[in-house]
Amino acid sequence: MMKGLACPHCGELVSKYRNPLPTVDIIIELEDKGIVLIQRAKEPPGWAIPGGFVDYGESLEEAARREAREETSLDVELLGQLGAYSAPDRDPRHHTITVVFLARAGGEPKARDDAREVGVFPEKDLPSPLAFDHDQILTDYFVHKKRRQ
Repeated sequence: MMKGLACPHCGELVSKYRNPLPTVDIIIELEDKGIVLIQRAKEPPGWAIPGGFVDYGESLEEAARREAREETSLDVELLGQLGAYSAPDRDPRHHTITVVFLARAGGEPKARDDAREVGVFPEKDLPSPLAFDHDQILTDYFVHKKRRQ
């Protein structure tokens, strides 16, 4: 009997088996004011789309609603998905795969959990620097938004 983990394709023993970590990001449209971004309280620094890691036993949708509430105090209505982003270097800490959700909310966001600050920004006034690959995600979002108008 073999000890260790075997590769499911070739049968060779693997000393270390790693998978990318699943995450969610939520682009929250706040009424007609703009989108909600957080300034990260932890590394890496910068402004970011609210989001985080999916917990074991949690759906992507549950994770998106939880992360939005934890970081912005907002209860969101999910409208759909923008897409998935999986570049191995998108997060300097780990290889992550994120599913980006589109959502809307009302009310006043408040910074909580991993957020040092929260703000609402129109497209022309986005803060800088943006963490991770969020500049690309937001570029894709604004193109998507213009197409659906």
